[in-house]
Amino acid sequence: MLIFFFLIIVSILFYFYYKTKQIRSTLPIRKKWYASTASIFLGSFVFFFGINQLTIFQSTITYIISGIFIILGLAMIIYNFKAAKHYHKFVAEESRLNE
Repeated sequence: MLIFFFLIIVSILFYFYYKTKQIRSTLPIRKKWYASTASIFLGSFVFFFGINQLTIFQSTITYIISGIFIILGLAMIIYNFKAAKHYHKFVAEESRLNE
């Protein structure tokens, strides 16, 4: 139970880190890459929160809502991982062109 709490905190910290990097970035592709990376950690937060709720409460409503959180978190992680992988290909080229 404590490990999920730790993973939730780490996910939130990395989300804010990459969101701050996105806001401070001036290059458009790098900004999109930071946004998708931040969304990966937001999805991991939702995923770990859903699992954590399953360990704390045991009721039918909790199972339904936690299941929704887990599915939504996994969907966010998968979609944004693919987006970050796509944008990462162009980050070095964009940096080279804007020197």
